[in-house]
Amino acid sequence: MIKKYSYGTPFNTESVVKNIPQQNGEIDFFDVTKTNETMQFAANLAQSDIVYGLGQAVRGINKRGWIYESFCSDDPFHTEDKSSLYGAHNFLIIDGEQKFGVYFDFPGKMTFDIGYTDPDKLTVTPLNANLDVYIITGESCLAIVKEFRELIGKSYIPPMWAFGFQQSRWSYGNADSVRAVADGYQNAGIPLDTIYLDIDYMVDFKDFTIDDDKFPDFESFVAEMKARGIRLIPIIDAGVKIEQGYDVYEEGVANNYFCKDKDGNDFAAAVWPGLTHFPDFLNPDARKWFGAKYKKLTDMGIEGFWNDMNEPAIFYSAEGFDKAFKSVKNHSGKLTNSPWDFFELKDTFARLANSGDDYRSFYHNTGTQKVCHYDVHNLFGFNMTRSAAEGLQEAVPDKRTLLFSRASYIGMHRYAGIWTGDNHSWWGHILNQLKVMPSLNMCGFLYSGADLGGFNANCTEDLLLRWLALGVFTPLLRNHSAIGTRDQEFYRFKHKDWFANFVKFRYRLLPYLYSEFLNAVENNEMLFRPLAFDYPDDESCKTIEDQLMLGQGLMIAPVYTQNADGRNVYLPEGMTKIRLKADGTITQTDLRCGYHYIKIPLNELVFFVKHGYTVPLTEDAQNTDAMDFDINPETATFLGDGDSCDLLYEEEHPQSAEQSALVKKKRIFR
Repeated sequence: MIKKYSYGTPFNTESVVKNIPQQNGEIDFFDVTKTNETMQFAANLAQSDIVYGLGQAVRGINKRGWIYESFCSDDPFHTEDKSSLYGAHNFLIIDGEQKFGVYFDFPGKMTFDIGYTDPDKLTVTPLNANLDVYIITGESCLAIVKEFRELIGKSYIPPMWAFGFQQSRWSYGNADSVRAVADGYQNAGIPLDTIYLDIDYMVDFKDFTIDDDKFPDFESFVAEMKARGIRLIPIIDAGVKIEQGYDVYEEGVANNYFCKDKDGNDFAAAVWPGLTHFPDFLNPDARKWFGAKYKKLTDMGIEGFWNDMNEPAIFYSAEGFDKAFKSVKNHSGKLTNSPWDFFELKDTFARLANSGDDYRSFYHNTGTQKVCHYDVHNLFGFNMTRSAAEGLQEAVPDKRTLLFSRASYIGMHRYAGIWTGDNHSWWGHILNQLKVMPSLNMCGFLYSGADLGGFNANCTEDLLLRWLALGVFTPLLRNHSAIGTRDQEFYRFKHKDWFANFVKFRYRLLPYLYSEFLNAVENNEMLFRPLAFDYPDDESCKTIEDQLMLGQGLMIAPVYTQNADGRNVYLPEGMTKIRLKADGTITQTDLRCGYHYIKIPLNELVFFVKHGYTVPLTEDAQNTDAMDFDINPETATFLGDGDSCDLLYEEEHPQSAEQSALVKKKRIFR
C-alpha cells in the first residue's frame, strides 16, 4: 500500500510514474516539525530495527549509525567518513515491528541522520519545505521494494552483449593502443566484448568530436573492431567547451540551451576542456538538442555510451578562482608562527572544486519556471542521461544500446544503468561494492557494477582476481583504471590463465544471469538481496552483510581480505557448493545449513545454489556474438540438484523508457 503526502510546492522530478492520490492529515510513522522555510521528519527506531536503502552510499547494508547527505558529489575517496557519493537515492526501508518504506521525492540536498545524533531516532531534513513523501507498507521488505519499484517504473534493459566482459582505461589514446588491447585479450584466450574510449579520443575534450590524428577514419575503425566482436564505448562529459567555431557551443549559445548565471549570462566553469558551459538538461528543448548529438556517433557504428562528470563536476569557476587568489594575496607577508595560516592557504584551492557557492550561482529554465541549480542539483545527471536515452531512441529505434551514468537520481533507472564511480584499488572496496548492490537494486538500478580492480591507485594480481570473483556475477563487468596507475588488463599478469578461467565461466553463465536480470525487471524485483530479505525469520541473517542472494537460486560469498585462504560462510538452508577449479573443472558438494569455513584459493571460484534449483551453463566463446544462447540440454552443464530451469529470453523490439521487456520463457530440463 502506498500513501502520498505533499508539502509546500514540490518540484516535479518525474521520478514517479504511478499516480497516487494525495493524503490529508498527519503522515504515518513520522513526527513532522515545520517552520516557514524548513521542516524535519523524525521517526523512532527500536534497538532491533534495521534501516535499508539510500542506494549508492558508504558504509553497510544496514544504514544505522551515520549521517548521510543526498547530494550528488564528485568524490573519488569512498571512505567511511563521507556522507554522499555520486547518486541521490532517497528511499529507505525500516525493518522492525513497524515495517515500512519511505521515499522522499526531493531534488535538493537532504540529510538523513540515522541514529547518529540519537541512536533511537531517524531524522530527515530537506533543504526546504517543498517535497512529496511516499509511505509504503507491506508484509515484508521484498513486498515493500516491489511496491516502490512499481511506483517508479520498469528498469532499463541493456543489450545482451553488455553483459560480456568490458575493458577500459583512462586512456587508450589512439587506434593502435586499442588494437593492442584487443590482441592481448585474444592471444591470452580471454573473452572480451567492449573496449572503452575515455576523454582522450576527443579533440581538446570536446563532446561529439573525434581526434583524427589519434583515430583516423573512425567509422572504419569502429567497423574493424566490430568485425572482431568488440564494440567501442566512448565517454560523454557534461560540460561543453567554450570555443568559437565549435558547433555544440555555438548552437547552445544561439538557442539559450545553457544554464545561466544570476545576470542571465551563460554560466561558465572549468572542467576537463577548460572553461565550459553546462547544457540546461531541465529544459526539454535543450535536453532534446543535446540528446540528438549522440546520433553523430551512432551513425559511425557506436552502440553504447557512458556519461560522466554529470553531478555536475566543477573544477573551479572564475569567481572562485579570483577569491582564492585574493586569499593568497591577503596572507602574503603576514604568516605567523600559527599553523592555522598554513592550513588555510593549503585548503584554499582544494575548496574550489564542486563548491556550493558555484552550485548556487547558476540557474535552470524548465520552460515554465526559473530555478536555482542548488535546489534541484540531484536532477542534473539524471536528465543528462535521460537526454541521451531519448536521443538514442530516436537515432537507433530498432536496437537496444548500452548506456550508464555516474550521477543519478531515482527515476534515471528507467533510462540507463550506473557504475559506482572512481573507486580505489583497495581491498575494502570489494566489500563496498558487495554492500551497495542490494541498495541500488532497491531503487531500480539493476544494471550496475564497480570499476573492477579499482580505478585509482595500483592494483595487485591477487586483488584483481578476488574482485573478478565478485564481478563474475554483476551485470556490469568492467575493468577500469586511471591514468598514471599500473596497467591492469588481465593478460598483463603472470597468471593470465586464471583470469581466463573466471571470465570464460562468466560467459557460460550468461544465459542464466541475463534471464535472472529480465525476471527482476519484469517483476519489479531485486537481483541482489541481503540474506535477511529471503530469510526474515533467521536471526543470523540479519547481521550478515558480506553474503548476498542472487536471482532466485544463488548465493555469493566472495573473499575480500588480502592473503586469506578462504572465509566463513553461513548457509541459512542446505545448499550445493559449486567450485570452479583452476583447470576449468567444476565440483558440486551438498552442505547442510549452518556455518562453514570454505577454503577458496586465488585461482578458484566458489558460490552456492539452493536445493531444488538448477543453473544451466552454455559453452563460452571469445565474445557474445560468437555464443549460442539456445542451451542444448544434451550438451549443457547443470549446477545444483533441480530437474529443470526456466530461462527468459528477450524478444527483439525497440527500446523505450515506458515499455517493459517482451520476453519469452523456455524451460530447460536436465
